[in-house]
Amino acid sequence: MFDNFPMAAYGTLDRPTYHADFYRHLTEAASLDKLERGQHFKEPGFPSWEAFTAGNWDQALKLTGERRARYAEQIRDAQDRRRTERRLRVVDFPITPYVQWEMHVLRVRVDEGDDIRVLDARALADIEQQRLVPEVVILGDTVMYGAQYDKHGNAAGARRYTERALIGETRDGFNTLYQRGENFLDFFHREIAPLDAPQQHDQ
Repeated sequence: MFDNFPMAAYGTLDRPTYHADFYRHLTEAASLDKLERGQHFKEPGFPSWEAFTAGNWDQALKLTGERRARYAEQIRDAQDRRRTERRLRVVDFPITPYVQWEMHVLRVRVDEGDDIRVLDARALADIEQQRLVPEVVILGDTVMYGAQYDKHGNAAGARRYTERALIGETRDGFNTLYQRGENFLDFFHREIAPLDAPQQHDQ
């Protein structure tokens, strides 16, 4: 699974170019599939994340809904365009402080109708013997992006892939893992809701 992804040809896009390219193709795409594997990221400019990383957990939770209207608009746009959107979030155990925070944000998206499933990383032991599954966004059958981050976990652009056979193979891998995933709310209520405030915070 994902065997050809590491060796595939790609173009490198900085962050502004990636965003412009992504949104240009999104308007015509019939589907969007997003596989998230990383466990530590930074989201400067998002007040909830700023509160989280400053150690103010209660305030971070209060602010998770700040982007609710934006999420709802994105989901309505996808529905209007008849675009299928799916996200699979891989979670390591023990759960990192960042993922604990992020799951509360994703809960807001799910409440607005986003299609998100969660996969325990331990279920990937047979697949990840040599490398982790890719952090990837697939738009239909024409383009996909491998997200790139700097050493501090800040978004830094993407690798852009256009070979259709590779996109098809990667989408097949995503579909397989998506089927292994668990309903978001089931996972959230069992694994996330009971957790105490994280004692360590991403810097």
